[in-house]
Amino acid sequence: MKVELLYWRGCPSYPEAQRLIEEVLARAGVEAAVELREVESDEQAARLRFPGSPTIRIDGRDVDPVGAETPPGLTCRLYHLPDGRISPLPTREQIDAALA
Repeated sequence: MKVELLYWRGCPSYPEAQRLIEEVLARAGVEAAVELREVESDEQAARLRFPGSPTIRIDGRDVDPVGAETPPGLTCRLYHLPDGRISPLPTREQIDAALA
């Protein structure tokens, strides 16, 4: 299983996202390293289809398919939560669902 955390250094949410991913993986008993990938330019953001920081992908699939459709760029990301709220991080349940 490949777990990626794509981030832009200007966004303060990515360290918390890394902790959240590691907690969810540990709780699920999944032994996978989180691959950190810093996105440093708009060109790189476009090439990686990076909708903002933090972006979490499991086996290449974004944990928030709706948010993944946001145009790429060096910005902080907003996640669309199942209850309709917006957050700088996905829920544990969104990550769990992506692991399944």
